[in-house]
Amino acid sequence: MSPETAAEAAAALEAAHGARAPGEIVAAAIDRFGPGAIAVVSSFGADSAVLLHMIAEADRSVPVIFLDTGKHFGETLDYRDLLLADLGLRNLRVVAPLPERLEAQDPAGDLHAVDANACCAIRKVEPMARAVGPYAAWFTGRKRFQAATRAALPAFEAVGPRIRVNPLAAWSGAEIGAYIRDRGLRENPLVAFGYLSIGCFPCTQAVAPGADARSGRWAGKAKTECGIHLPGLEQGIGTRDTGRVSA
Repeated sequence: MSPETAAEAAAALEAAHGARAPGEIVAAAIDRFGPGAIAVVSSFGADSAVLLHMIAEADRSVPVIFLDTGKHFGETLDYRDLLLADLGLRNLRVVAPLPERLEAQDPAGDLHAVDANACCAIRKVEPMARAVGPYAAWFTGRKRFQAATRAALPAFEAVGPRIRVNPLAAWSGAEIGAYIRDRGLRENPLVAFGYLSIGCFPCTQAVAPGADARSGRWAGKAKTECGIHLPGLEQGIGTRDTGRVSA
């Protein structure tokens, strides 16, 4: 698709399905794009089980993309494997930062402390662009309530020539929690210790009681997003070349 065609397609999908229940949005997107053309990106964070459960209910062959930044909590990596086994999701695709970029820009592994945006650019944004390149569309678990930058988030949006699908956009934290409890879904073990939004360990901390769930991400910095969901990602998305993505 051209960017113009993608924008038209996203608008049409939003009009037709944007107000439907999340599970119905998932099913509609899979039906629209077909096998092999749509994937789901998951951080295996605090509430990732919700969207992944919906994906598993619709089609367990959908590729699950995981960005292995090299800075994840060990608990998150263990949780990833256990949750995928729980749900019967078989098509894990792991993408990592390019070694040459790490060697050139973050040889000591401490760039996060000096320039968090630059760290995210090489450990998240570039790998993300490479990972979604082979697909016409991908799912994310973003919700409007999570941040001011997401307040107007649609269920379907164009990112260059591709479509990003946000089935949980309209759901509240209470609805997310109820879905997890009602289905007995496995949670990331860090949630029990107050980590309510989980990213890389150097830039994530437990959340104070009553505080916003994302207040533990980049605490003390004027930063609220890693960049993989912000405008500009499409500039890094190549053609159908997957680059260094492993099954």
